[in-house]
Amino acid sequence: MSFLEFSDISKFYPGVKALSGVSFGVEKGSVHGLMGENGAGKSTLIRILSGDQAADSGEIRLDGQVQLYHSTRDAFHAGVVVIHQELQLVPELTVAENLRLGRFPNSGGIIQAKRMFAEVGQTLKAAGIDIDPRRKIKTLSIGERQMVEIAKAVMLDARVIALDEPTSSLSSRESEILFRLIGRLKEAGKVILYISHRMDEIFHLCDSLTVLRDGKLAAHHPQLAGITPDRIVAEMVGREISNVWGWRERPIGKARLQVEEIQGEKLRTPASFEVRSGEILGFFGLVGAGRSELMRLVFGGDPRWGGSVRIDGRAVAPFSPHRAIRAGIALCSEDRKYDGIIQGRSIEENINISSRRHNGGLGLLDKKREAETAESFIRKLKIRTPSRKQDIINLSGGNQQKVILARWLSEQGIGVLIVDEPTRGIDVGAKSEIYDILYQLAESGMAIVVVSSELPEVMGICDRLLVMCGGRIRAETTRDRFNERDILAAALPDKSTPAAIAS
Repeated sequence: MSFLEFSDISKFYPGVKALSGVSFGVEKGSVHGLMGENGAGKSTLIRILSGDQAADSGEIRLDGQVQLYHSTRDAFHAGVVVIHQELQLVPELTVAENLRLGRFPNSGGIIQAKRMFAEVGQTLKAAGIDIDPRRKIKTLSIGERQMVEIAKAVMLDARVIALDEPTSSLSSRESEILFRLIGRLKEAGKVILYISHRMDEIFHLCDSLTVLRDGKLAAHHPQLAGITPDRIVAEMVGREISNVWGWRERPIGKARLQVEEIQGEKLRTPASFEVRSGEILGFFGLVGAGRSELMRLVFGGDPRWGGSVRIDGRAVAPFSPHRAIRAGIALCSEDRKYDGIIQGRSIEENINISSRRHNGGLGLLDKKREAETAESFIRKLKIRTPSRKQDIINLSGGNQQKVILARWLSEQGIGVLIVDEPTRGIDVGAKSEIYDILYQLAESGMAIVVVSSELPEVMGICDRLLVMCGGRIRAETTRDRFNERDILAAALPDKSTPAAIAS
């Protein structure tokens, strides 16, 4: 009998069979991989494990005992901690307050703040996490926030720890810290459930693996010896994917976006670049290189100190997101939850929200047109949903990303599309579909900018690549000259790299 056992777990939503008879076990003191396409049922299974939702049938057993959760608190008391891809942190509170939320040290009802900061600081230091416990969450980068979430499991001394895409926002150094932590937790006899789309991490960390497809158990591998990545991909998607990148040649036209000497508070070294009609331009760099900061300056999300932005030769200033959109620039942020989707709203509303000024006269919404637009993009982009009325929060990450793309495609006059980490936390099948959407847009004459910290991704789909380090563009190369070693060398900081990003 395994320490953690899922037995015949099923879960149904209106029009959707999320899980159907899923059974497998995980041994104590092991790291167990969980893979599957977005929408395969991984997140639903984890929500059931965490007590966030109840299964319609089946049961979970821990150390031979059936678990009956009525809330996440029940799961917590049973020793289960789930670290979700969408982080569960309170932005206005400090790191220490988030880690001790609901468990503040106190004396006579008075919180002992000094003791709390000291204890959390010691825990972070012991885990190799260099973050001041007094900093507010809202001041941290996405990668730093992820490390804070991971520190929760260490502090709570859980028996079962589920990590959902834990490295999606981490730098290579932060990932190494995480891997060492997982090793220590494994040695301590913990059960680690590791959900990831990254094959290298699965084969590096995991002792065993379960693959879900369409809510059912597609494969269970008690050990990974002799198992190949191609086999796992086939089990995930039910078909062979010979080339996930699918790059295809296309005509490249004149410059559509020209950025000259742009700089601001969060990017103090002036930056210049251009992207042409039909071109997919990549920006690569390590976490903190300044890629996202540059894109926010271009889009008008942050105030700029100087420089210019031209669209089809026309200067646009003063700049703001509203003016950027009207000029023809769209930005898909790296943080879908906070800057992309509108939670609590339907797919239909999320698709139409930007273009509503075009949808009716006298301030009235054209609901028929909005419904037709939503249905059209659901078909075109293969958004997996039972209805356009579905709350977007219930979609997988890949389908949420497609909805965001549909929003900008429904906006009239977009000629430049910037996508920041477009496939973060997205499975291989959905990645292939999103890449195909980008190729189609480029073929239609749109200029595409792809920002990614995954080098294989930008090398696989881009026509030209700019490498950033320390807040400046450090190198440029074209597809016929792509070389992994040279690109990585340009992305790594050295003594000559200025500290151009504001701390």
